[in-house]
Amino acid sequence: MKSLRGWYLYDWANSAFATIILAALLPVWFAESVVPEGGIHAFGLQWSATSLWGYTSGLSALLVFCTAPFLGAMADLGNRRRRWLIAFFLPGSLATVGLFTALPGRVAWTLALYMIASLGFVAANIFYDSFLPLVADPRNRDRVSSRGYAWGYLGGGLAFLIALLLVSFHESIGLEKGLAVRISLALAGIWWGGFGLLAWKWMEEPAGEKPAGSIAKSALRRTFSTFRTVSSRRALGLFLLAFLFYNDGVQTVVKMASIYGKEELGLATGDLMGTLLLVQLLGIPGALLFALFAGVIGARKAILFSLVLWTVVILWAWRMESAREFWILGAMVGLCLGGTQALSRSLFSRFIPEGKSAEYFGFYSVFAKFSAVAGPILFALIRQLTGSSRQSILALLVFFILGFFLLLASGEERDHA
Repeated sequence: MKSLRGWYLYDWANSAFATIILAALLPVWFAESVVPEGGIHAFGLQWSATSLWGYTSGLSALLVFCTAPFLGAMADLGNRRRRWLIAFFLPGSLATVGLFTALPGRVAWTLALYMIASLGFVAANIFYDSFLPLVADPRNRDRVSSRGYAWGYLGGGLAFLIALLLVSFHESIGLEKGLAVRISLALAGIWWGGFGLLAWKWMEEPAGEKPAGSIAKSALRRTFSTFRTVSSRRALGLFLLAFLFYNDGVQTVVKMASIYGKEELGLATGDLMGTLLLVQLLGIPGALLFALFAGVIGARKAILFSLVLWTVVILWAWRMESAREFWILGAMVGLCLGGTQALSRSLFSRFIPEGKSAEYFGFYSVFAKFSAVAGPILFALIRQLTGSSRQSILALLVFFILGFFLLLASGEERDHA
């Protein structure tokens, strides 16, 4: 099915941004070179690279928070998912290419480009995720969603490997290290935009009738209607609340791991990059194994098991001291990251009424992106108050514990598609 291949390919495309920009090169480059040693002084305070990165990561998520359900409803009306998908991923990929200009000392400029690119990445995923009910029936969604993440880890891992080789062997090809890093940042945008355009061309959606009257007014009415429906369904409401907490923990680990390893542990760039490549490689079998696991015990129970593993990850990160321990942590993250994300997406899709996938995934994105606000900001705040990121890491336990018990209370999922 051509549309399914396109859906897989978009995960391959945008994962270059997730690996190179969100998790790997940009956080390290930002802490190591863009921000001066000792941080910057602004508004009467001293701001470390970790705090700046945490606050920006959290605040960029707020830009999507209020508009996601409305955008989803707009996309569902007349089936405009493809139109909105390209409207966000293309500018996001161009802003990512612009990170080639992230030179030392250009702190505000780098953060501004990062926020624009993150906005495009996050908003485009609303419409990408909303294709899941169109490309897979309820019985196959765990498998299809997990395969999508597996393709993403493969594509993101390959793009990251190219970037890692470019940075590691920059002298052999006559490049200064900083230039090699900035070329790699631009590569993420080229990869995302190039493969994204091909994926967008392949992805299809059925034709829909335009609503009578204003599309914006119709979308607004549907947004409020969906909000009332979501609020009245106990299992769905508890799942979304659980997701709000545990995804906050997951996203904070992903966004802050590299900068934590660089500033707190003083790890070499090679260890940081190698560990993140390991995460990508193990993410492929991890996502597929969790899909098989979900086929035996159900998606909800498989997610609960992954949250136990995440609790172990946090405790390990809090006490670790060496590069070897960081590598072990990366292996654990790789094995459970894709499973947690893929099964959460497919589990949520079971609650969606026919014809409202983008609208409901707009609400899903609200919870996903709002959950990406508190964790990084809390991490940055504790780091700034205590002068150490270890207590920031330990504080993330509360997100996984609350998520576990709320998901446990939600009960078994039911198909509504």
